[in-house]
Amino acid sequence: MARRKRGRDISGWLLIDKPAGVSSSFVVNKVKWALDSNKAGHAGTLDPEATGLLAVALGEATKTVPYITDALKAYEFEVIFGAATNTDDAEGAVIARSDKRPQDADIHAALERFRGHITQIPPQYSAVKVDGQRAYALARAGEDLDLAARPLYVERLEMVGRDSLDSAVLELVCGKGGYVRAIARDLGEDLGCYGHVAWLRRLWSGPFDLAQAVTLDAVEAAAKTTQLDGALLPLEYALDGLPHLRATEQGAQRMRCGNPGQVLDAAPEYGDQAWASFGGKPIAIGTYLGGELHPSRVFNL
Repeated sequence: MARRKRGRDISGWLLIDKPAGVSSSFVVNKVKWALDSNKAGHAGTLDPEATGLLAVALGEATKTVPYITDALKAYEFEVIFGAATNTDDAEGAVIARSDKRPQDADIHAALERFRGHITQIPPQYSAVKVDGQRAYALARAGEDLDLAARPLYVERLEMVGRDSLDSAVLELVCGKGGYVRAIARDLGEDLGCYGHVAWLRRLWSGPFDLAQAVTLDAVEAAAKTTQLDGALLPLEYALDGLPHLRATEQGAQRMRCGNPGQVLDAAPEYGDQAWASFGGKPIAIGTYLGGELHPSRVFNL
């Protein structure tokens, strides 16, 4: 006999303004507990000291997490010049210092080299796996890691504020897999003065914006009630970039069983990814092939 899932069968996205000092997993577990949800996950980890938008998926919305993880994201962060740390942020130990400080023109010129399709080496203290172990665990054990460079798409990187020669506030819009700490580290090296992140805040992620987020204090205050249900965004928000098709009644029945089903709209190109709904509810995500959607993910709503 199959074990019954514990918790409420609710689906959707709850956007959290994550405070500093807690992990992304802590926030997800707090939301899952507070809403008594039977399933929860998140789209894009924030370091414990980072703040800002953390998109938490509940129930069937967890099946749409990859579409947010792959989307562009925006960050605002401050770089401190003159010191490099072993973690590339203010939490680490200083490993190198410089008396040199860049002028505004130097920073603007250097930022140009960090836009477009670039490569970056993840920080030593990161969640990248090395021989099955997390890099941060090996780094804490004293290992000096030779991490491979990874591709990153940077759509925008600009200086948006500067109070003194010792620091600069930057805004970054980038694709999946970007490390803001690596941007700060590499910018400091490129300017010849070293650098690390003082603070970091995520502003938006795909279709989700920080202005839509609730605080963790609000989550705790409303725990074990239905007060937060009204703040849930429908799971299809995560599918904003995919064509939306309407399924026929028979097509919806077939897709719910994982089979190709007929759809009424013919907007996508043959072979495109799309999602289908019936009666106002999402049915499936899949591949559009000649009037049918071949599902890869099916929603049980």
